[in-house]
Amino acid sequence: MPITDQFLDYLTHQKRYSSHTITAYKNDLDQFYSFLSTDYDISNITAVNSTIIRSWIVALLEENISTNSINRKISTLKTYFKYLQKNNVVTENPLLKIVAPKTKKTLPVFVKEKEIEQLFEQLTFEDTYEGYRDQLILELFYSTGMRLSELIALKISSVNIHESNLKVLGKRNKERIIPFTNQLNQQLQKYIEYRTHIESELDFLFLTNNNKKLYPKFVYRLVNTYLSLVTKISKKSPHVLRHTFATHMLNKGADLNAIKEILGHANLSATQVYTHNTIEKLKNIHQQAHPKA
Repeated sequence: MPITDQFLDYLTHQKRYSSHTITAYKNDLDQFYSFLSTDYDISNITAVNSTIIRSWIVALLEENISTNSINRKISTLKTYFKYLQKNNVVTENPLLKIVAPKTKKTLPVFVKEKEIEQLFEQLTFEDTYEGYRDQLILELFYSTGMRLSELIALKISSVNIHESNLKVLGKRNKERIIPFTNQLNQQLQKYIEYRTHIESELDFLFLTNNNKKLYPKFVYRLVNTYLSLVTKISKKSPHVLRHTFATHMLNKGADLNAIKEILGHANLSATQVYTHNTIEKLKNIHQQAHPKA
């Protein structure tokens, strides 16, 4: 059995690798071996060194392969050569000298403030339970920055009207308290009054049209539908409203650590990505306003 087949067979017996991942590994190795054969006339893996691998990376870059895909292929080779070294096929791992290309950071997509104003001030929501529910879901995403999973899990008891805050269960089952505005307090009171008249054994704050627990696709479609009425951005998801909350808060001068706590980030570095959007806004203002711009 060829060594690549032995390697793939080994991965198959490791529970942490899915069939999709193993297929990706196979494709990466097929491409690498094709490169070795075509460009270096090499068929024996023991002849491969770090210089050859760097040449392959350069060839991939010249083909405009994304850095994310290239880094995945490098990861495949790292796993492969570790296996080869462990089984005494090679004595050294040439990947130890390889530095992966830096991936291009993409800024979080967010909705403009004028478009948010349109969403909540110009759109009409039906005077029904569904109408109040839809509006409140949008308001909560934008006003609190909570995650989709956190909104779905909200219970009626999660809301503290008297203290104007709500309790959410975030990642790693970590609870946090999020404050909300007086305006949102009034909306919540009005909605909960509707909600308590719905006959359901479930105590979740939000229910589907059939009085079942919300599910991700339902909420995604809801958010996508309403955002499509006010914005042309490519992504229109609950997470975009979370990004929008953080970006708008920072643009208005909110403290970065406070945003971190509200979003439930474990590290400040995760929150700092939103400062790039703020910096981009400052750059635009500078270009438009500075006399020498």
